[in-house]
Parts: sequence; C-alpha cells; structure tokens
Amino acid sequence: MKRSQLLVAIYAVLIFGSGVLLGVVSHKAYTSTAHSKPGPRSPEEYRKRYVEEMRSRLKLSEAQMTELNSILDATRERYRQFRERDRPEMKAIQDDQTSRIRAMLNAEQRGEYEKMREEREKHMRERSKRGDR
Repeated sequence: MKRSQLLVAIYAVLIFGSGVLLGVVSHKAYTSTAHSKPGPRSPEEYRKRYVEEMRSRLKLSEAQMTELNSILDATRERYRQFRERDRPEMKAIQDDQTSRIRAMLNAEQRGEYEKMREEREKHMRERSKRGDR
C-alpha cells in the first residue's frame, strides 16, 4: 500500500512540475512575441507612421497629403504654445507638491527623497535628449 502512495505522490509532483515548466516556457514565448513590435519612440517617428497609415488606408492624394501635413504642423505649434503658456502654473503646482512632501518627511527621508528627485530628473533629461516622451 505504501508503494502505491509513493507512486501517486511521484506522479503528482511530475505533473505539477511539467505544468510549471510549461507555464514558464509559454510566458517567455508570449512576452517575446507580444513586445517584439515596439511602437514609435519619438514624436517624429509617431508622426511618420501616422501619416503613412493615413496615406495608405485612406488613399490620400498629394494635395490631401500636403493639407494633412499643414494641419499636423499647425496642431503641433498650438500644443507647443499651450505648453509654454501653462508651464509657469504647472511648475508652481509641482513646486508646491515637492515642498509639501518635504515637509512631511523626517531628515533622513528628505535626504533619500532628494536623491530620488535627482535620479528622476537625470532620467527625464536623458529621455528628452533621445527624443522620447
């Protein structure tokens, strides 16, 4: 009787182990194919893909392509002006948040918080140099 219980336990472990192995292999296969087609990394790349999709799917004429590019240029400029106009207010809101967080932290936490902020700002500067958003 004990031998049959041992066999059942061995079979159960083998079945469980094969399920885990199959899960790991399936997950690796899924993640490698699901993310293999990265999206545009910069506004220029995004615009290029968008314009190309509009041209091919809607079969735009040259005149329409010229008008589309004019529309996109004008929209980009309007967004730029909006960001510039609201930048001081956004900075004030961000500064208020930072000072309120500093006020709730103890001295040790404030030191670590400043390191976190420096790392984040460095990362954002690097991203803006590469053109990522």
